[in-house]
Amino acid sequence: MLNPPPLSLYIHIPWCVQKCPYCDFNSHALKGDIPDMDYVEHLLTDLDNDLPLTSGRSVSTLFIGGGTPSLLGAEAMQRLLDGVRSRLTLEDNAEITMEANPGTVEADRFKAYQQAGVNRISIGVQSFSQPKLERMGRIHGPEEAKRAAHLAQGLGLRSFNLDLMHGLPDQSLDEALDDLRQAIELNPPHLSWYQLTIEPNTLFGSRPPVLPDDDALWDIYQRGHELLSAAGYQQYETSAYAKPGYQCQHNLNYWRFGDYLGIGCGAHGKLSFSDGRIIRTVKTRHPRGYMNGKYLDKQYNVETDERPFEFFMNRFRLLEAAPKADFSRLTGLDESVIRQNIDSALKLGYLTETSEHWQITEKGKLFLNSLLELFL
Repeated sequence: MLNPPPLSLYIHIPWCVQKCPYCDFNSHALKGDIPDMDYVEHLLTDLDNDLPLTSGRSVSTLFIGGGTPSLLGAEAMQRLLDGVRSRLTLEDNAEITMEANPGTVEADRFKAYQQAGVNRISIGVQSFSQPKLERMGRIHGPEEAKRAAHLAQGLGLRSFNLDLMHGLPDQSLDEALDDLRQAIELNPPHLSWYQLTIEPNTLFGSRPPVLPDDDALWDIYQRGHELLSAAGYQQYETSAYAKPGYQCQHNLNYWRFGDYLGIGCGAHGKLSFSDGRIIRTVKTRHPRGYMNGKYLDKQYNVETDERPFEFFMNRFRLLEAAPKADFSRLTGLDESVIRQNIDSALKLGYLTETSEHWQITEKGKLFLNSLLELFL
């Protein structure tokens, strides 16, 4: 018997103006105009097909990611969110986020997106250095990024986020900290600050640039963390910082092993049912197949022996203590099945334990992969 957790909705927009050399997300360079209204109709049909999986539950958060969602016109965004609201019950205080590029055209649409129902915008800044932006294949400049942040702030949104990367090709400590200082100056309620990693099947994967070495990366992280903490930001997840009360609720639901519907090209979903089943869904990746009406690529059960790893892989990304009761409530398993694994983690200093919680330690954060391997 499972007690279903909060439900979120993720919507994927698969197009970008051009593909960045580091990006391994499901994104496709646009050839011609974006077929936004046509794609929205497919998204809503995809959602219709998935509605039986929700068991009538309301949605607490909605996230429109990509790709570049801000390529959608205002009319298409209005149609999409109206369509979602007519099919699902959004909670009164639902967080509705969309990712946006800082480009002038996209930023000029922020007000229309807000009118459609978006109350949180995540702006893909990545760096404030023109040479670094060009090296990363980004098509905006530093001033456009600052303008987009000022626009988002001026709208009086519930929140906005700046995405920033560090460990960029040939990046020095001073350059990384300068990026961070400029971001902090814009006073976003939320900052995602994550390290560039080279992924296979990307341009950087086939022709790797020279990145800072491990010692330099550690210096950047430590000094950057100090800067963010001094500016009033609290780290709550591996690569996310927020002012108090401004954590991203959608991401928190992911990491707390919540449920989510995923619609759109390549979107993933996870749904729990009161009969004890947990299923995962994966949608067709390529826009061509998806827009021919083949939405579902695969659907499968999360077996009981896979659940401990899946639970902790998500849960230990968060720095907050993990309530022990959540393990049984969300996996349907008794704590006894992981007792030996937990004892090993305690012995290695990766976790601490009370009668109510498990807490990841500083050592556990540093050796997260080793900690998670204990639950495989």
